[in-house]
Amino acid sequence: MRGGRHTILVSFVFLSRNFVGRVIYTFLIFSIGFITFVFSLQVDAIQVGAERGDKYLSLLKNKRVGLVVNQSARVQDQHLLDYLTDNQVNVVRIFAPEHGFRGDRGAGVYINDGKDTKTGVPIVSLYGANKKPKPEQLTDIDILVFDIQDVGVRFYTYLSTMFLTMEAAQQSGISYLVLDRPNPNIAYVEGPVLDNHFRSFVGMVPVPILHGMTLGELARMIVGERWLAGDGALSLTVVPVADYSAQHEYVLPIAPSPNLPNQQAIHLYPSLCLFEATRVSVGRGSDFPFQVFGHDRIRLGSLAFTPRAIPGVAAHPKLQGKVVYATDLRHSEQRGFSLDWLVQAQAAFTQHNEILINSPSFFDKLAGTDVLRLALTQGLKSHQIEAIWQQEVQTFKTRRLPYLLYDR
Repeated sequence: MRGGRHTILVSFVFLSRNFVGRVIYTFLIFSIGFITFVFSLQVDAIQVGAERGDKYLSLLKNKRVGLVVNQSARVQDQHLLDYLTDNQVNVVRIFAPEHGFRGDRGAGVYINDGKDTKTGVPIVSLYGANKKPKPEQLTDIDILVFDIQDVGVRFYTYLSTMFLTMEAAQQSGISYLVLDRPNPNIAYVEGPVLDNHFRSFVGMVPVPILHGMTLGELARMIVGERWLAGDGALSLTVVPVADYSAQHEYVLPIAPSPNLPNQQAIHLYPSLCLFEATRVSVGRGSDFPFQVFGHDRIRLGSLAFTPRAIPGVAAHPKLQGKVVYATDLRHSEQRGFSLDWLVQAQAAFTQHNEILINSPSFFDKLAGTDVLRLALTQGLKSHQIEAIWQQEVQTFKTRRLPYLLYDR
């Protein structure tokens, strides 16, 4: 009889605890789901500039329009070109950046002029003989419309294309409209500020490697700081992203270029791109570009892969046909700009009496300065090098404040 009571009591306590546990578990799952749902709503509520036709279609009415676009210029499931023609906008010419109008050309591949097969609109390449529209290519245009997804890194050349087309518009006396898009690296303002002595197509404006701004904000800064050549004023309009802030984690719906195939590559790109001026591979010619770094003779990691030619992505990848031993960063949580991997590679090459940076001029253009290269070769640590430009970065943060459109 006593044993029976004990069994009943234990069973009751177990069931009670189990019930409470289930309630708590259900509550936690509901809470997590609710938070995820709310966050999803916030992300879904974002409207990129191109999707806000009510803010800009009237500006294009009865105008002759030139587009500076690539495959990322989407209005939901439609390309901006098709959206504008459906709305009776007169698009007379397309200007295509590096990687082409369809975004299917590899880095550094020259692109010829052409014509859009669907609409018949002429396409002028801005990554061939010229990177800036010629005056005669703008005589029949009233306004240039820019809509390209950027990744927030100074040496990613879409910023330079925007700068040069803005300058061409200013010099030709035509208006300029930016349909803004989020920056997937907007939370970071890091790296050396461009020294104008090292100005090139991979660095045209005096901002850090990671500037933490959208291209719409940068367009405002370019005009406000008078960075454009010439004395004329540019009539600039920016259509902001609706309901966007720096707290949003924005996952790009379309790869911005062939060698940045996913969000991980986009986050690692700022730290790995400087390896492009070295003897180290960053995975071009593999299934994971900008997610590894390695070499064939000097082992920098345990992942082995063999770079191969991939049409439209990597025609002649570094270390093609050789077995590369690399550090695998596909699951790295690194964000922002880090020098750790460069410092690590420099130490390994020095130990083997080898030169890491085999294209110092290009390295300095990517870095925007020669200070980084000199500090690396002197054997300085990451934190020692980063301290060199911290004051410049802080000055830039203050300087950019009047041009910001979104909460930070």
